[in-house]
This record gives sequence, structure tokens and C-alpha cells, in this order.
Amino acid sequence: MTGKGKFTRQSLIFPVYLPAFLLSFGNGVVAPTLSLYIKSFNLSYTMTTFVIAVSVFGNIPAGILLERIGRKPAMLIGTIVLSLSTLGIGFAQHVTELIIYQLISGIGIALWGLSRHAYMTDVIPVEERGRSIALFGGINRIGTFTGQVSSIFLGTSLRTPFFVYAVASISTAFLCAFFIIETQRDIKTQHPSLSHTKRLLVLLKTNYKLLTTAGIGQICVQTIRRGRTIIIPLYGNKVVGLTPQSIRFIVMFSSSVDMLMFPIAGLIMDKLGRKYAMVPGFTIFATGILMMKYSNSFIFLLVSTIIIGFGNGLCSGTMMTLGADLAPSASVGEFLSMWRFIGNFGGAVGPLVVGNIADIWDLRSSCLALAGIGYSAVLIFLVMVPETLKLNNNNHKHSRRS
Repeated sequence: MTGKGKFTRQSLIFPVYLPAFLLSFGNGVVAPTLSLYIKSFNLSYTMTTFVIAVSVFGNIPAGILLERIGRKPAMLIGTIVLSLSTLGIGFAQHVTELIIYQLISGIGIALWGLSRHAYMTDVIPVEERGRSIALFGGINRIGTFTGQVSSIFLGTSLRTPFFVYAVASISTAFLCAFFIIETQRDIKTQHPSLSHTKRLLVLLKTNYKLLTTAGIGQICVQTIRRGRTIIIPLYGNKVVGLTPQSIRFIVMFSSSVDMLMFPIAGLIMDKLGRKYAMVPGFTIFATGILMMKYSNSFIFLLVSTIIIGFGNGLCSGTMMTLGADLAPSASVGEFLSMWRFIGNFGGAVGPLVVGNIADIWDLRSSCLALAGIGYSAVLIFLVMVPETLKLNNNNHKHSRRS
């Protein structure tokens, strides 16, 4: 059962939006100084960004596990694993421990992310999807912003934010336990003769064109999104010479602009189309990163990050909405696991682009590379990816006629 048509945006507050707020709050506390914390272990830029990137692994196994155990158990396991691994990161004394706990946290984040995405795909009608997922993206941004504001009051400690994140994660598990209603479909009736591995192969064979074009676009998007969270603190500290407190203020201000844009993003996606939010939004985003290359003061860096926040906010929920639009109804979990893996691959590339280029040249060159990747994403979505709002509406009309 899907439950589509029985859920409203209001009914998703406790099972989806409030848990999303708590986890993004914890992430918001950690994110402004995550790269500084890892680099404090006397690592190069390349090694620092590698440690951050290793959390990408575990998405495909998480997608298979999701369809076997259901949405609710995956959310519970994911948030509990995330809480324990985050505690481990906060107590780590050696880089090996950091890598291990980052890998484990990646599994937890993948389980949570895939299960909540599949849950929303199950219960939200296509004509409400853009606004509902944009609202979800907005809640994430509000949570992140609140976490960033709170981080200012944590003093100079780089470890304390991880303990706050762990508390937020375990609180999320309790909310999911009480408010999530299982929506998992009976996959045996849909593909009775196929194993999970064979279903993945069939899915790849039938969707490879969309996964190639839209997938490359998503890689570019997540590369610049994750890259900016790494480069802003490093650039502010090493190039501009700012303190952790000043960097937290800049990140917080950028996020405040980011989070204000999600209602506009959702309205644009559902009324005009997904591309009308993605193309202008990512153009502005990339331009802000390009401007950061020339920042040499607190004010200039603040202005460039505000532009980045504006562009990213205009794209609120676009990648999740696109993935939900493209997901075949019979294989939502498997498709979204691949979609998330593709996105997280981009999320892993982002830190590595920043780190490797900074070690070879400098952080200004990293800004230039990220901006180029951002403009590439704009070109891909403009020319190569179909408008999925029209595609889904046509499919919906056809299914009602038949």
C-alpha cells in the first residue's frame, strides 16, 4: 500500500518534518567546524577531505536492506547507528578512529535518508510532491540554521558539537518509533522470481539513460553543495584569517537566506516545473562560489556566501523531488538507493576536489573548480534532463484512463 492521497503536509509533521529538524539541527551544530576539527589531527587538505568523504559508502546495501526490513525499522536503525558513531567521532584520538566512525555514520545516514525519502515517495501524491519535499528541504535548512546559531554559544571546543548531534539523533529515533506508519509494499508480489541483486540489474538496464544524464547532473550538484560546506570554513580560516566564531557567523547568515527560499522553490516546482527552480538556482549558486575566489575580507566572504545561500535555497528539495519523480513505483527503495548513491558520490567528490586542488595549488583554485562544476550542472539540467512534472502528470492521466 502506498497511502498516497491519505497524507497531507500537516500529517507529515511528526513522522517526517520534526525528525528532519532534529537531525539537521545536530548537523548544523557540527558542520561549520567539521573540517577544522578533522584537520586538527595534523592532516593535509587531501586527507582531511578524504576522512569527510568516506561516509558515502553503504548506500546500495542500505537500499536493499530498506526493502527487506521496511521504512520504519530502517529509520530507527539508521538514527541509532548515527548517534553512536557521532559519539565515537567526538571521542576519537586518532585518524583511524575518525575514518571508522565516519564509515559507520555513513551507513546510519544512508538508512535514515533512504527510508524517509522512500516514505515520502510512498505517501505524497505527485501534484503535492514539489511543495511537500521543498518544505522538507526548508525544515532541514531551518534546523541547520538553528544548529549553527547554537554552535556560536559552544565556545572554542571542536568536540562538543558531536555530542549535541548524538543527542539529536537518538531523539529522532524516539520520534520515528512513535509516529511512523509502515508503508512498505509487498515486494514478493511485484517481482516474485527476482532476487534483490537481479532487480537492481533490471532497474539499471531499464533506467540507465535517465540515471546517466540526471545522475551526472546530481553528481555535479552534490559536489558543489558538499564542497561549499568544506571550503567556506577552510577559506575563511586560511585565506581571510577569520576565527572559528566569525566563520560560524558567516555560515549562519548564509543559511538564514537559504532557509527563507523553500516556499518559493516548492511553488515553482509544482506550478511551473522542476527545471524552473533548478536552472536559475544552481546558476546563482555557482556564481556565488566564483565570487568567493576573490574574497579577501569578512564582508566580501559574507556577501558571496549569502549569494550561495540564495541560490541553494531556490533549489530546495529539487534533487529529492527529481529522484521521487523518476523512481518506478515497483522499485522505489532500490531506485532511490542508487539515486542517493549517485548523489553521495558527488558529495564525496566535493571534499576531494577542494582538498586535492588546494594541496596542489590553493583554495582559490578550488573555488574556481567548484564553480565550473556548478555551471556544468546547469547545462545538464537545461539541455539533457526531461521536465519530470509534465512527465508524471501525463503518466498519472494515462493510468487513470486505463
